[in-house]
Amino acid sequence: QVQLGESGGGLVQAGGSLRLSCTASGGTFSTYDVGWFRQAPGKEREFVAAIRRNGYTFYKDSVKGRFTISRDSAKTTVYLQMDSLRTEDTAVYYCAADQHLIQFSLRTWSQYDYWGQGTQVTVSS
Repeated sequence: QVQLGESGGGLVQAGGSLRLSCTASGGTFSTYDVGWFRQAPGKEREFVAAIRRNGYTFYKDSVKGRFTISRDSAKTTVYLQMDSLRTEDTAVYYCAADQHLIQFSLRTWSQYDYWGQGTQVTVSS
C-alpha cells in the first residue's frame, strides 16, 4: 500500500503563493485518485481539489482559478499550486489517495483510505 507525505506548507502574506507536494512511497499514484483536503481550527475537513488516475481534475468552487492540482510524469508526486492566497485559506492541508473511488465520492474525505500527516498553511493579512 502507498504511504503519503506532504511538504511545502508555511507562512505567506495574502496574495502570495505556495506549492504543496504530496509524495508517494511504497508505490506510485498510477492506480490512485488523489485529493487535497484542508481543515481549519474548529471546522470540518473540506475538499479542495482532486486529480483522478486518468488526469481529470476537480476543484472546490472557492479555489477555482487560484489553485491548480497536477501530477508529475512518474506519478509519484501530486502538487497543489496555490496562488492569490487569502486569509480564509489558512488550514492544515492533507493529501489523500484511494483506488476505488467513484466520481461522486471524490469530494468526501471519509471515502479515502490513505492519508498524509498534513502540512500547515498560514496566510496573513
